[in-house]
Amino acid sequence: QVHLVESGGGLVQAGGSLRLSCAASGRTFSEFAMGWFRQAPGKEREFVASIDWSGGKTDYIDSVRGRFTISRDNAKNMVYLQIDSLKPEDTAIYYCAADTGPYLRPRFVAGSWGQGTQVTVSS
Repeated sequence: QVHLVESGGGLVQAGGSLRLSCAASGRTFSEFAMGWFRQAPGKEREFVASIDWSGGKTDYIDSVRGRFTISRDNAKNMVYLQIDSLKPEDTAIYYCAADTGPYLRPRFVAGSWGQGTQVTVSS
């Protein structure tokens, strides 16, 4: 199992940017595809973005495509989510997750979760 710790959340105005970070430990980081999910108040947790073990392939939900960028640094055991052009509807707790395998697939299967970091966007 991979231990994940997110950071970088905060309160920002609409149109602003944030960079979320996720530090991984406990297993060989490059064995796993990584992902970001979010959960808004009163809503279910939803997939946001994923990246394969190499960093060469990424996937996003349509609502964030072009505004969010997922990346990873396997040498540092880190995964990042750059969030630009923030909107109030992006307000949520953002969770980092490790897949159970190295490749992207139609459904992300999370084997490990972080504790989450709050992102709040004011209008």
